[in-house]
Amino acid sequence: MWLLLGSLSMQAQIQQGDVNNDGSVSIDDVAVLIDYLLTERPNQVNVAAADIDNDGHVTIDDLASLIDILLRGPQYDIVIVDVTSTVKVRMVRVAGGTYWMGSTDGNASQWETPVHKVTVPDFTIGETEVTQELWQAVMGNNPSRFTGNLKRPVEGVNWNDCQQFITRLNAMTGKRFRLPSEAEWEFAARGGSKSKDYPYAGSDDIDRVAWWGYNIKGGDCTTHPVGTLAPNELGILDMSGNVWEWCQDWFAPYDSQEQVNPSGPATGKSKVLRGGGWSGESRYCRTSERFHFAPTLRGDLIGMRLAL
Repeated sequence: MWLLLGSLSMQAQIQQGDVNNDGSVSIDDVAVLIDYLLTERPNQVNVAAADIDNDGHVTIDDLASLIDILLRGPQYDIVIVDVTSTVKVRMVRVAGGTYWMGSTDGNASQWETPVHKVTVPDFTIGETEVTQELWQAVMGNNPSRFTGNLKRPVEGVNWNDCQQFITRLNAMTGKRFRLPSEAEWEFAARGGSKSKDYPYAGSDDIDRVAWWGYNIKGGDCTTHPVGTLAPNELGILDMSGNVWEWCQDWFAPYDSQEQVNPSGPATGKSKVLRGGGWSGESRYCRTSERFHFAPTLRGDLIGMRLAL
């Protein structure tokens, strides 16, 4: 049962999950949403607040996300999408905002400057990197080098592979998954409007939040199961380290102009990568670090994260 929503231009002011519009999210909202899904009486619900996964429809997926919010508490706004009966995608809703993109610290590369003001609207991003389990459920194969635990991030995928995966995932779920823009990725990694200006995604202590070259030495020189380290301010995991993550944008040097919801140049030769990987240096795991490769490149350091 689907209801197509109208304009959500004021969505940033809406508390997601407050289905009965009483100013709080509680078990009462679950009851109202269940009744709405059974009867489709829109005058009884705030349909914009009920669209928790922000896909333009109110469905049973939104009910599951609402229940999860109540069980986990309001600290993080989690969206759950069923892919199969056993495989789910967990997403984190990010309220839009304005921030300074780039870096001027001592580790900044030429690609991270000049620092410039960027505004992004609301979006939803993967709580973790796409796992081998999810990739296998969608594609029927596992291209990864480091297998043996399906909770590890998928790797060995190029940008074009990711687009094929997303096309199939959308056909299976009826959603509009995509790769995050580079501006969305950095805003989410920094902690969005809750940012504490950490150099890494969730901490100034890299070992708390990232699998990278130093903390895997002497141990398993490999990727690690997602979600085994601390989250950032928004509850997002592994945005520093483990695997580099493809973004949607073609790569281009920054300029100093203020931008609203940028998506990169229309064409290019290489796609943006973010986040650093399991065998790299700590500076590559900084939230402002950016890299780029041809969209045909594959490697055991490169994976992906979803956005909506």
